[in-house]
Amino acid sequence: MLTKRVKTAVIKDSAHHDTDTGSVSVQVAVLSRKIEELTAHLKKNKKDFHSRRGLLQMVADRRAHLRYLERNDKRRYSTLIKKLGLKR
Repeated sequence: MLTKRVKTAVIKDSAHHDTDTGSVSVQVAVLSRKIEELTAHLKKNKKDFHSRRGLLQMVADRRAHLRYLERNDKRRYSTLIKKLGLKR
């Protein structure tokens, strides 16, 4: 679970302007951070299948957002991928 402080920092880091909280790049950054934390949780709790299902849903959601961004703005897509360290 992301704390409010961490989520705000992630949003601030990837926002395009001061009030940007819902753009595709911000959503992908927040999802990536949630995925990282949930992956760490699942490494310790191997039998937590409910959280594993949530993780798979988040990964699918992030993938859909990235596909949308790739179709509509290739430059922003490539900078976001490099910034988050995702490979595609």
